Amino acid sequence: MVYDPGAIDAALAAALGDEPQLIAELRRAFVDSAQKALSMLEAADAEGWQAAAFRLKGLAASFGAVDLMALSTAAASAPTGDPVVLAKLREAIGDL
Repeated sequence: MVYDPGAIDAALAAALGDEPQLIAELRRAFVDSAQKALSMLEAADAEGWQAAAFRLKGLAASFGAVDLMALSTAAASAPTGDPVVLAKLREAIGDL
């Protein structure tokens, strides 16, 4: 998947206006939250896997991170703990 580094900033700028410091702070908070959501997904059992994937998808949706949303949707359908899916999610979050 291709990451558009301006998509999240554009979504934040549309909501906040020209506030670079606030945009940077919210971007950091988003990345931190995405990393925590990924940790929850990595630790999820079979019963919690899909819910954890959808939590990550909802977080991504709230920031317009379309690629992360798509990966999270794929994760919800993947087997619990799928290492390929988790690697892709780690990479996508690392690229944020």
